[in-house]
Amino acid sequence: MDYLLEVRGEALIPYFSFLKEAGKHLDVKTRDLISVITKVDAQTEKGLKQYLNRALANGCAANEIIDALLMAFPTLGLTKIIWAIDIILKMDLPDFTPDMLQHKQEWIRICAADEISSGTVQHLKVEKRNVFIYRENNSFKVFDSHCPHRSEDIKLEALDQFTLTCPRHKWEFDIRTGQCLKNGSHPLRSFTCKVENNTLYAFW
Repeated sequence: MDYLLEVRGEALIPYFSFLKEAGKHLDVKTRDLISVITKVDAQTEKGLKQYLNRALANGCAANEIIDALLMAFPTLGLTKIIWAIDIILKMDLPDFTPDMLQHKQEWIRICAADEISSGTVQHLKVEKRNVFIYRENNSFKVFDSHCPHRSEDIKLEALDQFTLTCPRHKWEFDIRTGQCLKNGSHPLRSFTCKVENNTLYAFW
């Protein structure tokens, strides 16, 4: 795709514009679920990984994604659905583990709020999910450690000051905001968080 964009961008860019315009009346989650289904139908592994991450980041639950694939059974067929599930399992996303699929979204205890000093970053494993936590005064941010590009689980060693770099394709993120700074266009997946009785919670 990168090659075709380089040598035939004048043909492909209007096509991508058409797709964006065609879905403007759909809510984000519905558009993302349709995109996942189209990538499975075309059996495009790179596209499936990218749109799967995008769907999760935009609020689609793993169960919703699985339901969308199963609802598309008449057009996808069992072979393509199993192909997609195999790829999803190899991505090793916590959301798709059997126990997490049965887990009802709730407030999850992350740590004691005073364990994180203002202006610092922590990397913790919380209920099978690796997260980065950034604190600025009394404001906290909690981010999933997986890169939104190809789901690489980014380790603490990839953090330099406040810049987090995915080792696979060098996407760079500002860990204070989650925004992508270089080589990509999608932010880290963030979780709503709150502090109660000196305890930091995140909702997933």
